[in-house]
Amino acid sequence: MKRVSLALILAAFAIQAAQAQSQDKPKDRGTLQSIKDRGSLSCGVSQGLPGFSAPDDKGNWAGLDVDVCRALAAAIFNDPTKVKFVPLSAKDRFTALQSGEIDVLSRNSTWTLSRDTSLGLNYTGISYYDGQGFMIRKSLKVNSALELNSASICVQTGTTNEQNVSDYFKGNNMKYELIAFGTADETVKAYESGRCDVFTSDVSQLYAERLKLAAPNDHAVLPEVISKEPLGPVVRHGDDQWFDIVRWTLFAMINAEEYAITQKNVDEMAKSSKPELKRIFGTDGNLGEQLGLTKDWVTRIIKATGNYGESFDRNVGAGSKLGIARGLNKLWNQGGLQYAPPIR
Repeated sequence: MKRVSLALILAAFAIQAAQAQSQDKPKDRGTLQSIKDRGSLSCGVSQGLPGFSAPDDKGNWAGLDVDVCRALAAAIFNDPTKVKFVPLSAKDRFTALQSGEIDVLSRNSTWTLSRDTSLGLNYTGISYYDGQGFMIRKSLKVNSALELNSASICVQTGTTNEQNVSDYFKGNNMKYELIAFGTADETVKAYESGRCDVFTSDVSQLYAERLKLAAPNDHAVLPEVISKEPLGPVVRHGDDQWFDIVRWTLFAMINAEEYAITQKNVDEMAKSSKPELKRIFGTDGNLGEQLGLTKDWVTRIIKATGNYGESFDRNVGAGSKLGIARGLNKLWNQGGLQYAPPIR
């Protein structure tokens, strides 16, 4: 009996010690609260990809991916400038998110099953529907990727591009030589200097990188798209509130385009008596508060960045140097794939 009593006493002490230790540990404040305490959002972006995330000569970042982060800052702080942009290579981007160096990764990153399950990360949505392609010198007089047998191909490491090239060439019984580089700039410079015949990447990146070449018009993007590359913002596992905020910020931009809410008319549209618009603008219900934001969270976002279509056109579409057609990135009711769940 004494032995049993002693064991019970020791067990009780162990439980009390564990409880005391648990109480001494700081509680996880959550990503949103950490951002508020810090006073700014930390956003992982590319090392300079025109149209998606690139700094100008004064260090001001702009692009489709940048707008997602500015929209988040606007939703949280009502100030789209409260963002620290962290340039990351393809190799380092996921590690930076896993380690907590950044709050969100908004860097032309493809959503795949392995990335969604093995990295401890969650993709929150698709901000750009893309696919991998090839760029060649026009002087080679190649009109199709099926004419690239025995070609040498420049590619960036740490991307899905290497596997896609292997699948495409093996599937078409063609030979190739793969030459890999650590960064996008190294890859483009190698291609331009003649180290390889072909530069492969997502088609959007090919158009962006072509602008950096000394003679952009001497190069062409071949018509074949050899893969699905859905790009979108990424967050860490384990914080559902932050996941929801990032996801619904993107959805708010898409829904705003569908309802023709723009930077110019957002204040006037917010006065609407239509039920769906009252929910969007927070004059009916508490949807913003359910996210941990304010009632006017959508208004804040659209004032800062405009709707999805405005962001697309300004950064990569008709109003930009890239001039990329909307294509699959049109709204679902205009023949594209962009479709956001309703705000209700």
